[in-house]
Amino acid sequence: MYTQRNLVKKVCGTLVLSLALLWPVCSQDALTIVQSSRDRIKAKTVSSRSRMVLTAKDGSESERLIDQYSSDSDKGNRTIIVFQRPASVSGTRFLTLENSKGNDDRWIFLPSLGKVRRIASAEGSGSFMGTDLSYDDISSADREVSLDRHTYIRQETLNGRSCHVIESVPNDSSYQYSKMISWIDEETLVSWKIELFDKKGALVKVLEVLETKKVQNRITPTRTRMSTVAAKTSTTIFVDIIKYDEVIPEGVFTVDYLSTGRIK
Repeated sequence: MYTQRNLVKKVCGTLVLSLALLWPVCSQDALTIVQSSRDRIKAKTVSSRSRMVLTAKDGSESERLIDQYSSDSDKGNRTIIVFQRPASVSGTRFLTLENSKGNDDRWIFLPSLGKVRRIASAEGSGSFMGTDLSYDDISSADREVSLDRHTYIRQETLNGRSCHVIESVPNDSSYQYSKMISWIDEETLVSWKIELFDKKGALVKVLEVLETKKVQNRITPTRTRMSTVAAKTSTTIFVDIIKYDEVIPEGVFTVDYLSTGRIK
């Protein structure tokens, strides 16, 4: 028969063994997982054509056609978005240049105004061309992981996929979100869902990857949806064409190109 002391030793030993078995899960390096997810597609350049389908609260839809070009080099990440359709937004161009010393530099050219306007960092939460995405959302895929504090919450199955669930809290309280919770696929590192919370801790937006496809041996999101919870609206992005590592002229990533649509 066990004495009380032996029983305590057995229980404690079992508990220690259980914790040891759980330790690889609990001690996951959240920052490394997030960084690996952001870096999972290795490409110097990305060129794409996408359709943005805006769904209103009443279910009505409108569509916009955009071209996007990105380059990642020693100058940092640079991205330009060009609106092709409809006529009301055709010729609108948006440029983002990564700034290692602070907030990204962002400009927009609106044909109706005929001039380039710089987007201030304080405007980051503003709607990007009437979509459910903000200016900050457009840049979020390339957001430096060091700008947030990352905490591993749990493992969870989402749509049949085992995921790391990680909470990211911005170091800068001026950022539009108070926290972001991500579901990152353990195997592919695809971030299937991100919940975005406002300053009061309320869920305001949900970003979901709805479909992926292997393109040039890279698992690529081809259908993504951003939903605004309170407004009951959404913007779904369908990637119709995407190419990696094609040459993009440096002149594309300039304010001159933004205003003229031509490379000097």
